[in-house]
Amino acid sequence: MSSRAYYSVSVKDFLNTSSDEIIGIITSHHSQDLVHLQTNAWGKQIEILQASLQALQTGHVFFEMLIPRMGKRADVVFIADGIIFVLEFKVGETKYKAQDLRQTEGYAMNLSCFHEASHEQLICPILVATNAREEILDLKKQNIGVLHPIKANANNLAKIVGEIFETYNSQKTIDPIAWLNGRYKPTPTIIEAAQALYAKHDVSDIARSDAEAVNLAETVGRINEIIHQSRIQKQKSICFVTGVPGAGKTLVGLNIATMHNNTKDEEHAVFLSGNGPLVDVLREALARDSEARSSSISITDARRETSSFIQNIHRFRDEYLTDSYRPPIDKIVIFDEAQRAWDVEKTSKFM
Repeated sequence: MSSRAYYSVSVKDFLNTSSDEIIGIITSHHSQDLVHLQTNAWGKQIEILQASLQALQTGHVFFEMLIPRMGKRADVVFIADGIIFVLEFKVGETKYKAQDLRQTEGYAMNLSCFHEASHEQLICPILVATNAREEILDLKKQNIGVLHPIKANANNLAKIVGEIFETYNSQKTIDPIAWLNGRYKPTPTIIEAAQALYAKHDVSDIARSDAEAVNLAETVGRINEIIHQSRIQKQKSICFVTGVPGAGKTLVGLNIATMHNNTKDEEHAVFLSGNGPLVDVLREALARDSEARSSSISITDARRETSSFIQNIHRFRDEYLTDSYRPPIDKIVIFDEAQRAWDVEKTSKFM
């Protein structure tokens, strides 16, 4: 059996296996001494789960499932009808504690981001506080394909699982063994994405599939239309791109900047960020990548080129707050972290 899960079996076999036998298999993988409390907890988990999965005809169950690169194991993961359920049990707990919800959600998020076979799947994190009261069910999906952490107890887990199946009727099938053995592969970092964009890849080629690449491409396309119309009609326009962390806002800005990074272009763009370390890292990463892809450019020239369109927002601001005011040559100014783009009063106080 794979060391990634201490117990791995089909739902059908799980339902037909005694609690003692399952606990025996799980404990055989532990190198540490197990206290009676831990084995009792497993027994309770098995009892609740077997009662809750009676309606399932297919699926696969994993106990003590290793989360890639976290060095931690989720209590239970089960896959059924193309949906991945991540369960964290708190046996005897009467409250849904914030740290327990974060822990449960963290397991799901790490699978989504770092486990290749989970990148495009719906993942449902469920905190099972066995003695807690029943709460209103919220099945909203986050942008990356992970549901907000769900609160369940020993008595309503089966009902919650059923409602998830009704709400998200997945047409996918997941091979549980292939999924378990999926390799560690993070979704593209902002640096990897920037390098791909700078190499003239399309945003839909490099965006995380769970970050809705189609939506990103449509957003970039619409902003480009506004840019072009503004130039033709000699107008000034402002666009706001909003979204939760990880939705792809920075990716949209970088995509626009790389598409308009020719200083001779009438639609020349500059990408501004108040995150100094990000600016430095992006510049250097793009410069090295550019040098590696072309034998005709030196690292010095590559750094100069990347510095021209990725800039620190504070230095850009300072340049144009002098007495000898002159407008910037850049026709498109992209503010990443736009909350740092203060009004005159706020800027004057800061300066």
